[in-house]
Amino acid sequence: MTASPQMSLIDAIKTRRSVRGYKPDLVPDEVLNNILTLAQKSPSNCNVQPWKVMLATGQECNQLRKQMHDAFASGKPLEADFSTLPKFFGDMKTRQIECAQALYGAMGIERSDKQGRINATAKNYDFFGAPHVLFIGMDKSFSPAIAVDIGMYAQTLMLLMTAHGIGSCAQASTAYYPSIVREFFDTDEDTGILFGISFGYEDDTIAANQARTNRADLSEVLTSK
Repeated sequence: MTASPQMSLIDAIKTRRSVRGYKPDLVPDEVLNNILTLAQKSPSNCNVQPWKVMLATGQECNQLRKQMHDAFASGKPLEADFSTLPKFFGDMKTRQIECAQALYGAMGIERSDKQGRINATAKNYDFFGAPHVLFIGMDKSFSPAIAVDIGMYAQTLMLLMTAHGIGSCAQASTAYYPSIVREFFDTDEDTGILFGISFGYEDDTIAANQARTNRADLSEVLTSK
């Protein structure tokens, strides 16, 4: 595997999706360093580059995975440094349901299978078996306006991963144990954890990776005069 991308930007945009099952193979350091270096080109307000990136690989990833899994399995209360996800409504609620149907359908989990859904949720805290996980944070004093910069950084990062043949999944759920993340990375308390990104080479034998979602037609989101 070389550090050079394998596809164009347009193909990366068309191809990128959430991957929920990985091979154990590590991404070579050269490839990963190249991706993270290029991601620094992401735009931000006044070029402040507010993202704080914490990366765990291999055995370190396994250690953090165990801590996260044990916290969830033991029923440790969920917390968050920033606002949790809102209640969706209208078209957005419909899309949320369709996404859940695609994912659980691919895994063969019925709507009535409560334990099956809990087990599927638990896989978030196992990072879906990924050999790498990174967490993205920002100073707790920053407003949602700065979080927009983090979103642009994350999209740039995941598109670069896709272009290099690497699967990824952005996970808001992994931000519900921010104290575990801060302690693991020895990060100061002023750093708020926004979300994690699990990544590695996709295992296409995993049922969840067969799920596919659609995007709304442009006419549904665009107002033009």
